[in-house]
Amino acid sequence: MDWSVLFDIDGTLVDSTEAVTTSWRTVAARYGVDADAILRVCHGRRDEDVVPEFFPPEAVASVLRDLADLELSYAELVRPIPGATAALTKITDGRWAVVTSGSRRLMTARMRGAGLRTPPVFVAAEDVRHGKPDPEGYLLAARQLDVAAASCVVVEDSPAGVAAGKAAGALVVAIATTHAPAELAHADAIIDNLYELDRAISASVDRGRR
Repeated sequence: MDWSVLFDIDGTLVDSTEAVTTSWRTVAARYGVDADAILRVCHGRRDEDVVPEFFPPEAVASVLRDLADLELSYAELVRPIPGATAALTKITDGRWAVVTSGSRRLMTARMRGAGLRTPPVFVAAEDVRHGKPDPEGYLLAARQLDVAAASCVVVEDSPAGVAAGKAAGALVVAIATTHAPAELAHADAIIDNLYELDRAISASVDRGRR
């Protein structure tokens, strides 16, 4: 790959659906909140941005603590997305990063639980003031790699993440693991698994040159 690649983690490199769903449902049940409503909008966003939308102000701090503890305890439930190991193996060291809406501690545990190698640049929720769909995280990752965002490929699975990558000025490849392709239509390319990543990047670049 000639481009620097910026990956989301949940739903992009690792399948954390079971861990995320179980954690949110457990916390929602404790506080009498509609878990389904949360799960419809939480993916790709920081917990600290989602929790205040559904829980009373006086409960936010305790909910965030409970959620962090639960998510960490379920880290072993994650699995690598098909093609993740192969995709990371192809990338030159120093040419990739992860940009996640989760905490560094949790996302490191999930990467390790899935057997994936550690990135040279790791941008987590605590590193930015504004979460996805704001482009701050992707712009920060590009700066830390010392490359222009326009020379990066963002790989994402959520509409919020795709919007963040596009706003950063990157080429965006969406992987349809957690959302239907129609919800990811503003990406430059859509793939079903990471085995297709190289081909999708090449095709998108070729289209852009015409």
